[in-house]
Amino acid sequence: MDRYHGIEVADPHRWLESLDSAATRDWLAEQERRATAFFAGTGVRSGLRERLGALWSFERFGIPVERGGQLFFLKNDGHENQARLLVSPVGGGPDRVLVDPNRLDAGGTVAVTSFAPSDDGRFLAYGLATRGSDWTEWRVHQLDGDREWADRLRWVRFSDVSWLPDGSGFFYSRYEAPRPGEEHAGVVANQKLYFHRLGTAQEEDQLIYYRPDHPEWGYEASVAPDGRFLWIRIWQGTDRRSRIHYLELESGAEPAGEVRCLLDEFDAGYTIVGSRGRELWLWTDREAPRGRVVAVSLDHPEPEAWREVLAEREAVVLSAHVVGDRLLANSLVDARCELEVFDLAGRPLGALALPDLGTVSAVSSHPDQPVAYFCFTAFAQPPTIFRYDSRTGEVAPLRARTLPFDPARFVTRQVFFPSSDGTRVPMYLAHRRDLDPSADPATLLHGYGGFAVAMTPMFSVGNLAWLEQGGILAVANLRGGGEYGEAWHLAGTRRDKQKVFDDFLAAARWLQNQGLTRPERLAISGRSNGGLLVGAAITQAPELFGAAIAHVGVFDMVRFPRFTIGWAWTSDYGSPDDPEDFAALLAYSPYHNVQPGKAYPPTLIVTGDHDDRVVPVHSYKFAAALQEAQGAAAPILLRVERSAGHGAGKPSSKVLDEAADSLAFLMAVFGEKKEGR
Repeated sequence: MDRYHGIEVADPHRWLESLDSAATRDWLAEQERRATAFFAGTGVRSGLRERLGALWSFERFGIPVERGGQLFFLKNDGHENQARLLVSPVGGGPDRVLVDPNRLDAGGTVAVTSFAPSDDGRFLAYGLATRGSDWTEWRVHQLDGDREWADRLRWVRFSDVSWLPDGSGFFYSRYEAPRPGEEHAGVVANQKLYFHRLGTAQEEDQLIYYRPDHPEWGYEASVAPDGRFLWIRIWQGTDRRSRIHYLELESGAEPAGEVRCLLDEFDAGYTIVGSRGRELWLWTDREAPRGRVVAVSLDHPEPEAWREVLAEREAVVLSAHVVGDRLLANSLVDARCELEVFDLAGRPLGALALPDLGTVSAVSSHPDQPVAYFCFTAFAQPPTIFRYDSRTGEVAPLRARTLPFDPARFVTRQVFFPSSDGTRVPMYLAHRRDLDPSADPATLLHGYGGFAVAMTPMFSVGNLAWLEQGGILAVANLRGGGEYGEAWHLAGTRRDKQKVFDDFLAAARWLQNQGLTRPERLAISGRSNGGLLVGAAITQAPELFGAAIAHVGVFDMVRFPRFTIGWAWTSDYGSPDDPEDFAALLAYSPYHNVQPGKAYPPTLIVTGDHDDRVVPVHSYKFAAALQEAQGAAAPILLRVERSAGHGAGKPSSKVLDEAADSLAFLMAVFGEKKEGR
């Protein structure tokens, strides 16, 4: 029994935090036997796995980066475990493979997580991650001669790289090497910003900036297009607020001089949009919860001297990008994505036509180039890359492809429902166009509700198979997300986190009151913070649900800051060290609110044994607590993916296996016997 702020708190499954103990290994082996037997006994798993593979068998492209007249991009031919890193001439021509991670590991557990070509396109820095870890090793490839340099930059995490204009080196951020045995569970802090000179050892890298008095600070560096400045955005955990510092660079010289503060109050969020000379363009939510774009002079950085480029308005500006002499804004109106064009004075020039009700998930641009690329996706539309020409306004798909299914078979609509306090909350509903409501279809309700993440329509092969089987998919836009700006986000954080769960429970009740489903036919799912959502929902109102799936969830809200990057989440969750925050956390912590003898719905808890973001002990302890307390015959299963992490970089085979098991679980619970199409 532990004592926090005078309150005794039980933690009977603490022993599962010892990941390498014999007791934990034996317990996990038993969990694996139970889960494997269940999936094998469903009778539909093999057919679902085959169909999922067929649905996934099409070319998939990542958002391209244009440099030096070439396009750099990730591509999977539809049958590979990992996407390969390719280059192609901008005007058209054959693709050339630069990096094939499938050759680095037979099991497909090595992935290209990020890449950055030099300005002239001669060099390419790329990051590799193994077994789903957040740790990334950066390497360098030289295009002419297909030369792989010996440079190896280790212990990089939460960092991209930014090249000097002459390609002589780049800036990046990393941590000190963890102590042996703590690579995937130890607390991660004290990031440092370095400059790496091409062709030198990592030990020779030049330390640019580090604040030992602020171990929680992280550094995002970007070199100005003209090479005169290094912009440094300083972040602190998952807090939306940030700082902007900078370093003047001298052409052709080693980075030197003093890092200067431009905006150092940590009073709002700031993201660099572009710069020209001594003027920096920023997206910010300072005095603008829905976001705006301002120009800040290095000579007069005080807010009263800012020049407003794009004022706050009804739409929530998620990001902004300079494309030639245009400003491209990715915005949300009632949780619906829009791509809007403005001139550089902020005058509106119209919106780009999007294919459907969906999501603009990424935009790739360069301030000196008149062309941008963006990625569009929807529930039944895989990520598709479009090219936007700011000179003509033309928008066109970058490449054609053939899909093994017909997106027109499915329909998406948006509804609104009242939460328990009357707040109007949006929700997306997707299903087959020929859905027969009288057939009592099963419904899968998904949510997230945290960290200002907006839940807009996104493609998932598992969700597509669910829709194809005749199910309804509901995605609720809960408070805590970013659908209506920072005010909507803050309304579901810290001591108000319960409002997120209230919204989710209200969504379930609305679906049932509208006759779209009933408790026995309603499943819920969520990932990461959404896993916490599922855990809170089934411990607060288990009678509302017929099944639950929680992926890589945060379930122990008392000890979450003690593992890896967990301390960074206190901006949303609050800190257990604060008595009032602790009281709120304990009140909903899924692990601590499991009640002996309570009837919980059939529940599948999914995690990865190498998850070093939300460590698997959360899932282990929650599964153990539910299994011990379960007062009904419904199964509580734990599925642990070997050599996998939080989700990024997971090989296709593991993605499909997990989706097949999840669908087989739901179909077994709901008594479905369908297979294939």
